[in-house]
Amino acid sequence: MLGREHNAKQGEESFDIFRGAGFSNINIDLMFGLPGQTLRQWQSTLERTVSLRPEHISTYCLTYEEDTEFFLRHARGEFRQDSDADAEFFAMTMSILEAAGYEHYEISNYARPGFRSAHNRAYWSGSDYLGIGPSAFSTTGMTRWQNIPDFRRYAEAVLAGESAIGSVEHLTPAMKRAEQIALSLRTDDGAPAPLLESFPNETREFVRLGLLQRARANFVLTRAGKALADSVAEAFV
Repeated sequence: MLGREHNAKQGEESFDIFRGAGFSNINIDLMFGLPGQTLRQWQSTLERTVSLRPEHISTYCLTYEEDTEFFLRHARGEFRQDSDADAEFFAMTMSILEAAGYEHYEISNYARPGFRSAHNRAYWSGSDYLGIGPSAFSTTGMTRWQNIPDFRRYAEAVLAGESAIGSVEHLTPAMKRAEQIALSLRTDDGAPAPLLESFPNETREFVRLGLLQRARANFVLTRAGKALADSVAEAFV
């Protein structure tokens, strides 16, 4: 369906190989909202994944990106995206993984205690980070850049001692703040209240609707709000 070169059985075999080799921190990526996928199938996938006891699980809803085969088939009407069905998949994911002891610390990410992703948390908190390899992004201060996407051109530049940067973006304070709001709202830490001071009406309305709640000095999404995280974030950017 997704055009991947491996299937679920091979994925499990790979997990066993890494575990057998002594790796004690393994993540499994899962995807829901696939054409024809049922809740029963997704439940089975989640339960099987939990039985493997990975330290970290990431779950993503299928999105139709431009310039992909899925986007073209969606545009032709072959595939349909059902937001109500996606919400059911998301709710089931939260229920099963939280019941299994995983901490839902970001909209798409779950971890056993002590195994939250350090890289992801740095990215979500707006910290500087360095990306290595073709197409990788890096950010320091107000500057963001992407390495050359083509791996051959990237390798040629590196071997020649030349810059492998493909494009550079200079962020404005407004852009930086908007990103911080959108990303922090996705986490269980939430967005610092001062970041939302410019949006008093939106904040009050989301609290009234039961989508946001105050938690110490931050505003965090409620369980209902998590299902509408993107819509809530858009109101603040």
